[in-house]
Amino acid sequence: MFADQAGQLQQRGMSRRSALMLVQTHTAVLIEGEWLEAFWCEECQETKWYHVRKSGDRAYELTPAPQELWQQVTGVTDPGGNPTVGEFTRRHSRMVSNHSIKDFKFVV
Repeated sequence: MFADQAGQLQQRGMSRRSALMLVQTHTAVLIEGEWLEAFWCEECQETKWYHVRKSGDRAYELTPAPQELWQQVTGVTDPGGNPTVGEFTRRHSRMVSNHSIKDFKFVV
């Protein structure tokens, strides 16, 4: 995960001054020991995303991942999808057959 605002670093125990200076000198600051991870829920039969924090040598804290944490993560796909992609493109990217040609009308 990455921090791009001083407040994100302050929430993790960094002083206000240090956090402001670090964010000013770097575009994004790596937050070590934290990441988002998906786990399968047997009870509800779906994947759920959690914010994982390493709290000790072999101890971890799990909390459901709030939406705002997705902006601090790199290398993962936002579960809500890319807001700049239209519904037509999103629907066609999920199609695995050649039936998508029916959405196009050819004028001769």
